[in-house]
Amino acid sequence: MIYPEAIQFLYDLRLFGAKFGLENTFQLAALAGNPQYRLRFIHVAGTNGKGSTCAMLESIYRAAGLRVGLFMSPHLVSFRERIQVNRRPIGQDDVVRLLDEMKPSFKHFPDGHQPTFFEVVTVMALKFFAEQKCDLVIWETGLGGRLDATNIVNPLACVITNIQLDHQQWLGGTLAKIAAEKAGIIKAGIPVVTATDEPEALAVIQRIVQEKNTRLTIIRNSEFGIRNSELSLLGDHQQLNAALALATVGILQKQIPISDEQILTGLANVNWPGRLQLVTRGVRQKILLDGAHNPAGAQTLAETLKKNFPAERPTLLLGVFQDKDWRHICEILAPLAARIVTVPVASERSANPEELAEVCRRTHPSADVLVCRSPGEALDRTAGDRFVVITGSLYLVGETLELLGLSPAGSDERGLNEWAGTPRVPVPG
Repeated sequence: MIYPEAIQFLYDLRLFGAKFGLENTFQLAALAGNPQYRLRFIHVAGTNGKGSTCAMLESIYRAAGLRVGLFMSPHLVSFRERIQVNRRPIGQDDVVRLLDEMKPSFKHFPDGHQPTFFEVVTVMALKFFAEQKCDLVIWETGLGGRLDATNIVNPLACVITNIQLDHQQWLGGTLAKIAAEKAGIIKAGIPVVTATDEPEALAVIQRIVQEKNTRLTIIRNSEFGIRNSELSLLGDHQQLNAALALATVGILQKQIPISDEQILTGLANVNWPGRLQLVTRGVRQKILLDGAHNPAGAQTLAETLKKNFPAERPTLLLGVFQDKDWRHICEILAPLAARIVTVPVASERSANPEELAEVCRRTHPSADVLVCRSPGEALDRTAGDRFVVITGSLYLVGETLELLGLSPAGSDERGLNEWAGTPRVPVPG
């Protein structure tokens, strides 16, 4: 097998969907020698801010000289972004080798119970991190937590960033139901850190913490007094993500001592592409890329624009998935723009850009609203605009980074982020 064949093999695994549950992952890991038992983890769940919090934790511990694994999703351009050691993506040869090594395990699964894409990738990551002798793994959930394949590990700490409405078709239609799924990563005696402030969601987390006989630390922005100047990431909301990371580091000081200097170095050097990423194009154009794919993310983007760019009326380049609350996203972001360009996302799940444009026109009648057939056409049509905000989907952000030459172009691997899941399994009781 060569790398393109490995990617095609992973594409084929998507046909098995996402069957939420841990039995397959435990079995697959056992057949691989249970690499999770040779590693230490910080397990991170939540609706928004998971990636930024993971990136901060990774950067802090790497600044302290640790060999740090990072498992994250979705990827922006290359599948290899999902599995990193000291921020170096897994190599193509290792992807091929690990899949070749795992293939014989598949015969142990009966028809109808074959491992899914995410189950296979989760165990691939565990094997790779164990081979690489990582001192610590920052371990991000894929979707939810309770039945997510990542939940086979016993971490040093559990982090739940926040609880908002998203993925309701899989996690449930209320904050309480979503909180129960996210809080499913909580283990007996393992400390929990959260910045959740929704009373309905927080009550669920507190109940599960009590049942698991562990302790909960609830973080608020003001507790750490972090200044934006100390962070490499844009946006006031990153102060809260940084506070979560710092609280986690503090709780684990006895197991993994970290100095104040190492913390400051880590926070000042966080790299997290596609999330409020500000770049320049040509001599005078600024582009802000942000994968705000739900209303809470759109609200955070809107607040950042108002605070950090108060004099700007940007061009909004927008592409969203149909299964997201795209109308609400349009209503939040459209009033901030002087010009709005809607585009399709390179996915069958893409919302119709004509429909996006219509909602934007109704929300902001005085804006110049344009529909383009592709992000490439939209970039051409906005080349003379001084400030462009590109948002709505991480797919769109990833494609734009490639088009701008800011990320290596490769084979079409973004489609690996797609899957067809099974309905939500209710929490027992």
